[in-house]
Amino acid sequence: MRVLVQSESFDAAALTAGFGTGGDAGAVVTFTGLVRGDGGLVALEIEHYPGMTERALADHAQVAKDRFGLTDVLVVHRHGRIGVGQPIMMVATAATHRRAAFEAADFLMDWLKSRAPFWKREIGEGGPRGWVEAKDEDEDALARW
Repeated sequence: MRVLVQSESFDAAALTAGFGTGGDAGAVVTFTGLVRGDGGLVALEIEHYPGMTERALADHAQVAKDRFGLTDVLVVHRHGRIGVGQPIMMVATAATHRRAAFEAADFLMDWLKSRAPFWKREIGEGGPRGWVEAKDEDEDALARW
């Protein structure tokens, strides 16, 4: 299991090379989230509390590993200024069977979207717009778990 919180961009293919191999995994699922350019957005600024954020992500990754019987899990999340089209985060899950790998990735994504200790501010062409508020659909997605 690995959790990375970093400012620099990442190469999802390089991070997942060999992920899930060498054990009982029969399926690997990866998801990479990109910054969308909705409504003139040019970047997101992500803030976090070092140490606390990594612990929270590692704790939740362990919950996913235990709950879905994962053989491995990887969570990467960036902080700092991230431009449109750049990767903001990714999860990778490895499990004996595909359903567990898909469900675990979905479970992790729902938690990251609504509960992970990151604060996001939108940056438009004219500068900062404001902090991103939680959305009802994100809370609904999390509630199903």
